[in-house]
Amino acid sequence: MFQGIYVALPTPFTGSGGVDEAAFTAQVERLLAAGVHGLVPTGTTGESPTLTNDEKKLLWKICVKLAGGRAKVVVGAGTYNTAASVAATRMAADVGADGVLAVVPYYNKPMQHGLVAHFGAIAQIGVPVMIYNIPGRTARNMETAAILAAAEHPTIKAVKEASGGVAVTEELKRAMPHLNVLAGDDALLLPSLAVGGDGVVSVAANVDPARMVALWEAWRAGDVRRALAVNQDLAPLYGALFVETNPIPVKAALMLQGIGTTEMRLPMTSAVDATVAKLRAVMDRLGLLKR
Repeated sequence: MFQGIYVALPTPFTGSGGVDEAAFTAQVERLLAAGVHGLVPTGTTGESPTLTNDEKKLLWKICVKLAGGRAKVVVGAGTYNTAASVAATRMAADVGADGVLAVVPYYNKPMQHGLVAHFGAIAQIGVPVMIYNIPGRTARNMETAAILAAAEHPTIKAVKEASGGVAVTEELKRAMPHLNVLAGDDALLLPSLAVGGDGVVSVAANVDPARMVALWEAWRAGDVRRALAVNQDLAPLYGALFVETNPIPVKAALMLQGIGTTEMRLPMTSAVDATVAKLRAVMDRLGLLKR
């Protein structure tokens, strides 16, 4: 159900701190024109902890309207509060989202059976669920057995796997082939595909959607050599986008392409000059700067 290049969208802000609807719309239209397969607003890259429910709903509506069925819209709806996550999932259903991205609860560190129950409660709403496992941010790894137990629920369709390797992807696909497993790290897209993965929730695709889609299409066509070549071209960009905490660099990169600004909401701060310079150099070599 969820395969290909999904894009973790940053939330652009105006100088006064509000959501920049025009910049967000321009970015979504650009991504759709490049042929991405999915849009993922209000996740970590979208600075979701700082957004109000009204702001989230606005961004979701923009994505659903512009996508018009051309790409899936999977909205970030998960928190460390099950009741709040369920309420957000109901809101996602109301706006017509194709699915919700629900992160493993952070900070309160539930037990594995608590994680299964948490995702089960979200799944009861009936909107397809993508579990987001990222222990580096949540301080709690959802073990493979728990993911598989949760995925017995028919509404849990996918996993964004960001535990740092591809072993979990291989284990999940071997045990449950119909479960879509997407890499949560651009640099692991190709290794993930090699063990049966289904795509990526990408930060880099914000900046170079055409190459990311080309990589996917080459792999699907069985042209491994072409996929490797495109991945090698993209590798410096993958690295540059994480020299500071995501989404700080990607906002700077989009600014260099004429989309939005580096404006962040505290506690996140704008990219330092060295980050902007590194991005400029990498993007110049790839022909990605605004001309």
